[in-house]
Amino acid sequence: MGQPTHAQNWWRSAVIYQVYVRSFADGDGDGTGDLAGVRAKLPYLAELGVDALWFNPWYLSPMKDGGYDVADYRVIDPAFGTLAEAEKLIAEAKELGIRTLVDIVPNHVSDQHPWFRAALAAGPERELFHFRPGRGDHGELPPNDWPSQFAGSAEPVWTRLPDGTWYLHLFTPEQPDLNWAHPAVRQEHEEILRFWFERGVAGVRIDSAALLAKDPDLPDFVEGRDPHPYVDRDELHDIYRSWRTVADAYDGIFVGEVWLPDTERFARYLRPDELHTAFNFSFLSCPWDAGRLRTSIDETLAEHAPVGAPATWVLCNHDVTRTVTRYGRADTGFDFATKAFGTPTDLALGTRRARAAALLSLALPGAVYLYQGEELGLPEAEIPRDRIQDPMHFRSGGTDPGRDGCRVPLPWTAHAPYAGFGGEPWLPQPNGWSAYAADLQAADPGSMLSLYRAALTIRPEFGDGPLTWLPAPEGVLAFARPGQEGRLLCVVNLADAPTDLPAHSRLLLGSGPLDPQGRLPKDTAVWLRG
Repeated sequence: MGQPTHAQNWWRSAVIYQVYVRSFADGDGDGTGDLAGVRAKLPYLAELGVDALWFNPWYLSPMKDGGYDVADYRVIDPAFGTLAEAEKLIAEAKELGIRTLVDIVPNHVSDQHPWFRAALAAGPERELFHFRPGRGDHGELPPNDWPSQFAGSAEPVWTRLPDGTWYLHLFTPEQPDLNWAHPAVRQEHEEILRFWFERGVAGVRIDSAALLAKDPDLPDFVEGRDPHPYVDRDELHDIYRSWRTVADAYDGIFVGEVWLPDTERFARYLRPDELHTAFNFSFLSCPWDAGRLRTSIDETLAEHAPVGAPATWVLCNHDVTRTVTRYGRADTGFDFATKAFGTPTDLALGTRRARAAALLSLALPGAVYLYQGEELGLPEAEIPRDRIQDPMHFRSGGTDPGRDGCRVPLPWTAHAPYAGFGGEPWLPQPNGWSAYAADLQAADPGSMLSLYRAALTIRPEFGDGPLTWLPAPEGVLAFARPGQEGRLLCVVNLADAPTDLPAHSRLLLGSGPLDPQGRLPKDTAVWLRG
């Protein structure tokens, strides 16, 4: 049997662009992004140089949690378009050399899903969910004390129905958890996978991938108990082995959303017969600190090595504070629990660091996920309280600003209404948003967009070879990668003073200019040919 071809291994070093459809581009002028808008911007994405698009859920949904409450996986939500348009989009992207990944949410469905509506009517579909009698003298207390998965929320994960029974929802009450011990749940999801693979998708991102299986006894939560009653249970691996069989039949790939502190258990999901890749949240949440970043990189590569899986690198997504804003704050890490209104931000500093971080992440071995708008250097927007839509804000009692700030519709054309997004956006664009417009940045060789385009043009030279750390002063990250035409170097200066560059034959790309003495300034990165 021959070695896998580069085409078969595309996902090991791909740059995958995350499309949050609702905020990407509005093709019909109703203020909501849609598939027509994405199709119109495919040339932009091809010129940017990405290998694939990952779409957040575009399925039929009441949108109680940004589309992660799915009512029907085989129907595109009318706000976004039709199934025929999705098929066209997948095909047109493929013609441009861009693959498509879709998002699957297996832990729960919408309360408008046909199964749950039948369950509410006391049908046999209740077996497909977690319905239980309550505790207390009259069943007035929830069946257990599990905490909500929404950070900062003290709300229970059980809702009581008029007939006195309770149902489980680790997220909102509109997202009832499925019972993965039931064979019909497993069968349905394997059929959903086939449905989308048949329509040409190249892969699937799995939401909340470590939460599906529950302890059948649904015991109370005890901190530190092993095994956990609903996180990272051993039963999950049999589910994903079955999924892998489906994916292999279509040469499809999986990326799992797996938040786990135990690196050995994390790696189990990446065994050759399970998931291909998983998101790296350690790097995403890491502060702008040389020692912490190096540790995160080393630990990430070490945890992937035993199973031969490629690492993934991401700076931001649709749930976390945008990179430019996060790196411009006193606390440059990310933690849902610390989000607050009015946090002071130095956007010039954050932008300088975000440019350097882009070159750092794109030089590392593995795949990179790029969230829409990061290539424009968009900051986090502070949404007026009366316009916030994210349930995370409301479930926190109004203390958490929620995730809407990173979901503001993109600016495309500086001098068009609503910065060229389309109709009046579903979330308000801040004053000055048009200054980040793609058309302005495309014409500016010093813009964030121009930096990303240049980096993605050069990046294939890095291949997927190993990383070797180079001697460097404290606060400086320097490493080498084998390139197609000799060794390539990446140097990132997080120290307070400029640093000398290592010996090299050519400067390929910099996140900012060198100083007059040819040294690398603070918060700046370069790619060099050795």
